[in-house]
Amino acid sequence: MLGSHRRAWRNEHVPGNDPISVPTPRRADLRADCANCFGLCCVALTLTASADFALDKEAGTPCPNLDEDFRCGIHTRLRPEGFSGCTVYDCFGAGQKVSRQTYGGRDWRQRPETAQQMFQVFPVMRQLHELLWYLTEALALRAAAPLHAQLRTALHTTERFTRASAGELAELDVAGHRDHVAALLLRTGELVRSAERPGGRRSHRGADLIGARLKGADLRAADLRGALLVAADLRGADLRTADVIGADFRDADLSGADLTGALFLTQAQLNAAKGSTATRLPGTLARPAHWTAGRPAGRA
Repeated sequence: MLGSHRRAWRNEHVPGNDPISVPTPRRADLRADCANCFGLCCVALTLTASADFALDKEAGTPCPNLDEDFRCGIHTRLRPEGFSGCTVYDCFGAGQKVSRQTYGGRDWRQRPETAQQMFQVFPVMRQLHELLWYLTEALALRAAAPLHAQLRTALHTTERFTRASAGELAELDVAGHRDHVAALLLRTGELVRSAERPGGRRSHRGADLIGARLKGADLRAADLRGALLVAADLRGADLRTADVIGADFRDADLSGADLTGALFLTQAQLNAAKGSTATRLPGTLARPAHWTAGRPAGRA
C-alpha cells in the first residue's frame, strides 16, 4: 500500500464531481484506443528482455519502435519481431483517458515538463480502469444482487478518481482502493459460484497448474483466482462461472473450451492464450486474431 500521507479512497473527494452525477462507464470506454493515446504503454512501462520482449527498456524511455506519431512501427509484426508481450497488454482504455482527459491532449513531447508525472499517472489510471471493468461486470451478475449497492458505490468512487487532476491521481492511494474493491469482487465471485454449485468445490486459488492436463475438465464454478495455467491443456474444458480473475493463461490451449459466463475474464488473458474458432467466449470479448480454426475437443 502507498504511504499513509496519500489520500485514502474513503476520504477522497474530487471537486465538482457529485457522486450522483457520475455516469456509469461504457464498455467501449474501457477498451484501448491507441489512435488517441500518446503511446504511454510504450514509454511509461519497464520492459525486460525475455520471450515476451526482445529488449530491455527502462520506465520513461520510449521504445525504439515508437514512431513520432505515437504509433508502433512494427505493430503488424510484433510477434515475429519478439514482442508478443505487447500483443497481450491491455490498458483498459487508460491510455486515451490520460492523454485526452487528464492532460487535455497535450503530449509529453510537446510538453516535456509533464512527462515524468504523466508516466507516473498512467499506471494509476490503468489500475482504476481495470477495476471499472470488473465492477461493471459484477453489477450485471444477478447472483451478486445482495452486493449491488456496495458495488455501485465502489464503481462511482472509482469513476470519480479517473476524473481527478494529474496531481491528485499521482497522490492517490490506489493500492488501498484496489484492496477494498478486491474484497467486494471476491465476495461477488463466491455468491455467483455458490448459486451455480451450492455444495461448493475445491479451490484452486493461486494454484500451480502450469502445463496441467485439463482437457475436457468440468471447471464450472471453480475458484481459479490467480492460478498459474501457463501452457495448460484446457481443450474442451467447461469454465462457465469459474472465477478467473488474475489467472495466468499464457500459452494455455483453450481450443473448444466454454468460457461463456467465466467471471472477470479479460481480453488480455485471451490474447495470451491459444484458442480456436470453436472456443466459446463472453459477448463482451473478442476472439484474438492469432487463434486458429478448429473443432471443440470432447469433454471427459
